[in-house]
Order: sequence, then structure tokens, then C-alpha cells
Amino acid sequence: MSNPRRPIRFGLALNQIRSTWEELVAFARDAERLGFDSLWAIDHVVGVPDPSEPIFEGWTALSALATATERIRLGHQVLCVGFRHPPLLAKMAATLDHASGGRFILGLGAGWNEAEFKKYGLSFPSIGTRLNQLDEALALIRKLWTEEPVSYFGEQFQVEDAHCRPRPVQEPHPPILVGGSGEKVLLRIVAEHADIWNNMGWAHGLLPQKIEVLHKHCESLKRDPAEIEISQQLLAAIGETETEARVATERVCAELPFLSGGPDLIVAGRPAQCVERVQKTIDMGATTLILSFGRRPTLESLELFATEVMSHFR
Repeated sequence: MSNPRRPIRFGLALNQIRSTWEELVAFARDAERLGFDSLWAIDHVVGVPDPSEPIFEGWTALSALATATERIRLGHQVLCVGFRHPPLLAKMAATLDHASGGRFILGLGAGWNEAEFKKYGLSFPSIGTRLNQLDEALALIRKLWTEEPVSYFGEQFQVEDAHCRPRPVQEPHPPILVGGSGEKVLLRIVAEHADIWNNMGWAHGLLPQKIEVLHKHCESLKRDPAEIEISQQLLAAIGETETEARVATERVCAELPFLSGGPDLIVAGRPAQCVERVQKTIDMGATTLILSFGRRPTLESLELFATEVMSHFR
């Protein structure tokens, strides 16, 4: 199910948990220097899975990193629709698109971590309502970016005679990424609104099946599925020797077990093995890989991956 018409892109997950600000800036600059295509922040207000862990807020962190980088694209994997009022989010995104020189990707999802919503006094409605919020938010944000004035009276959100000036740098608007794996509703929302769909790490093995469902939604909406970039969230670990690769793999799986799509699907091993596993994911239908090398990735591992794995697909 690979798509040879699209280039293969590699993104890096930014680790905001237990990091210093200086470490985040260095990581972003290293990612750019090594040729990664994109950098992705998480949108949590407490640590995951341990809520007591220190964590930098995702929107503020990425906005600041826009001024510390020049080329790499910037997005969130993904913003929670319930954290920020969508009309205001459209304005924030337009501003960040200017601040980054047109490098921003708006990643949005329904949100899932009920505990952090409650800890911060935020409403956490049913999944059906959250998906309705996501659907309306995406429609409203696109209107605010491309039309004016905008009046919108949905069940979840309403605006009247609203303007969003200055408009984003990117034409017709910044790319919209929707993250999630639900087939009945979420992928229908992707088919209607998204430029990029990001599949969750745990659903990696189901990627071909979900792409097929996405194509059916596109067919019902009369949209060309080739317009939607397929992104896959992944864990990654690499080492020059078998022992180094095994230790790195065990570490990242222990740190982020909830992101794993299974040991046979993690991009892990020596460089040649990582190339094979990247190719396997491409053959399943992905053209963008968003990689997490764990809580404390080393510069040596990122350099090895960039020079020995990414270079194979350039």
C-alpha cells in the first residue's frame, strides 16, 4: 500500500517530560541540523503516565522553539480540542505560522487523558461529544483562516462576524493533521478535514486496514484519498552493535509501552535492521514516520539514525 508519489519524511517527538529548557532547545536544533523534517510536541499538562513528573506545556514550548530553529516544520501530536477555544486557537495558529516563517502544522485530536482534564478543572465530555467538538473545531478553524467575516453556529461552538487577521503565511492555510485511530467517526473526520492523518503507535499493525477504511470515507465524501498524507507514530531505538541496539530497545519500550505497536513493528536494531523496519512501515502505507527515541535520547543515536537510516530514503 506504499505511495511512491510522496517523499518519505521523518519527524521527531519532542520530550517535554523531565527535560530542562536548555535540553529542549538543543534537541530541536540537533533535529534540524541532522535533517529531520519535523518536530512534534505533546499536549499534556501533567506527566504521562506519572502525573507528578514535570512537563513543559506544548503550545508555549513549540512557539518558543520556532525562534530557535529555521527550517524544521513544527506541530503537535496532537492538541486536545478541549484545552483551547477553537476560534482562539485559529488566531494562535495564524500567529505561530508567522513567527515560524510558515512552518507550522496544526495537529488536533479529541483528547483522551481524563485525569488531566479533571486535575485542571476542564470539562471532559463523552467521546461522542469530544469527536463532535473536533469535527466542528476543524470546520470553524478552516473558515477563520480562509473566509471573512465568519459566522458559525454549531452545537459545540459559535462565532459571529469574526475575523482572523493577519491570515496564516501558508496558502491556502497551514496543513491540518488529525490524530487518532477510530474507524467509524475519527477517520470520517480525517477524510473531511485533514491534510495529514497520524495513526497511533499502538495501532501500527492495523495501518493497512485503517487506510482502507479511510479510503471508503473519502469515497463517500467524494474526496481523493491521495490528498491525505499518512503519518505513523512509532518508537525507535538504534545501536551500532547488537548489544547496544538491544539495550536501547529495552529502554525505550520500558519508558513508553503505551506507544508500542508490538516488538516486530518498532523501528529498532542496528542500522540495516532499522532500514528494513522503516521500509515495512512504508509498504504498509505510511509516508511520514514520527519517531520517539524515548525520554532521554542521545545525540549519538539520532546522528546514527540520520546518517545510516534516513539517508537510505532520501
